[in-house]
Amino acid sequence: MNFDASLWLVFILIGLATTLPRASFIVLGNRVTLPGVVQRALRYAPAAALAAIVVPDLLIVGNELQVFNPKLAAGCAAVAASTLWRNPWLPFIAGMTVLLGLRFGLGL
Repeated sequence: MNFDASLWLVFILIGLATTLPRASFIVLGNRVTLPGVVQRALRYAPAAALAAIVVPDLLIVGNELQVFNPKLAAGCAAVAASTLWRNPWLPFIAGMTVLLGLRFGLGL
């Protein structure tokens, strides 16, 4: 097998490995049901994915871990506002107020 053939074989295998798990839910439909434990765990997948995207941005500043920074304080203010009130705009307003206040007011 020369290099080109092995490269195409790798492309095809990677394509199958990414397509088959996604297509299985469409092809199988309601014929297969997931166990209850898996269904309950999948409910937390969007929140876990969002946390995996947001948390590193809140904690890492300039390629270093900084626990005390304006972005983390703004994130905490947004979480507190969303916990206390059901208004969807208040976390945004609280977070941006804290972030801009710390950056421009205190120069952090």
